Amino acid sequence: MTFPISLHRNKCIRNMQEIRIENQNAEDLLSQLNVYLKGTLTEKWGEQTLTFSNHLGEGTIRSISFDWGVSLFDYDVNFKEDVKLIHHTGDEIPVEFIFISNGTLRYQQDVNSEEVFLERYRNIIIAPKQQSKKTFIFPKKVNVKVNFIQIVKGQYAKKKHNNLKYLNEVLFSVFKEDEYDVPYRHFGNYNLAIADKVKEMHASEENGMVRTLGIEGKLNIILAMQILEHHKFQNDTTLPDSLTIADIKKIHKLADFIVDNISEALTIPILSKESGLSGKKLQVGFKMLYNKTVNEYIKKLRLEISRDLLKNSELTVSEIVYKVGIRSRSYFSKIFSDHYGILPTEYRSKLKRKPSL
Repeated sequence: MTFPISLHRNKCIRNMQEIRIENQNAEDLLSQLNVYLKGTLTEKWGEQTLTFSNHLGEGTIRSISFDWGVSLFDYDVNFKEDVKLIHHTGDEIPVEFIFISNGTLRYQQDVNSEEVFLERYRNIIIAPKQQSKKTFIFPKKVNVKVNFIQIVKGQYAKKKHNNLKYLNEVLFSVFKEDEYDVPYRHFGNYNLAIADKVKEMHASEENGMVRTLGIEGKLNIILAMQILEHHKFQNDTTLPDSLTIADIKKIHKLADFIVDNISEALTIPILSKESGLSGKKLQVGFKMLYNKTVNEYIKKLRLEISRDLLKNSELTVSEIVYKVGIRSRSYFSKIFSDHYGILPTEYRSKLKRKPSL
């Protein structure tokens, strides 16, 4: 049974769009969203796809439901204004495993609850209480890619070999139908391995039964990885490809150290010793935060600083090369030219030829 959607515009200064969904049925969600988004809704091989491009923004939302109350929702959207998506949970509520590959979301367990940020690459598990209004806020002008795996507790408990009893005590209590009706949320570690599996699932180009089985298989792997990360988090340990909040802070601090010491030799062992993180964690962290390896990040930073010095200082090219920690002027000229399409000397000459304002 489908209930009506209440749509209205928030009249506050933030000019936020609101969508109120009064039915948690996974099969109907995209139809309800489309009442508001007014896009094109198609269905193939059991997979629904909603595509829209209008004054609200643009994007694609996909969904597919499997047996035993398991559903996948995949958002790749970019709204022109903040959009608040409010779900009325009703009596039968899912446990949701969330993973954001791009952008951020804000979340409220209920309309009057505190607002918290859901961050990119972080393992997130939520389970609101019955008859609440869980809320996700999509920020304006940000490409948000987020993956929701929903498990309806009562339906999944009827699955043969569900093995729920082997979950750790915390997660098992969340899954116990009718016995756990308090809001639960887990904001775990950051994990790039999960991000890679999500990317693999999105990249599927198969058709028909092969596509459906492939999506379901990868969904189960992602779900297993998120449950394992939760278990490790509860036991105060981390997976090899995971980073804690403390690790992230160390990498941010290390980025400042690199700027302050750009003229020095900045090897992985030196940076590892400075940060207290292993070389592997450094690489995972820089890939996660800056989408670059450590050496790629340092190289780009040196090029940016050298460009600014060529523009705003009287230092010679040789002095600049030394100042940014590059020991060979010929190598510097090569990488500067490869990156900016012009030699450093030509860049400076071109700036001097420009008429002053």
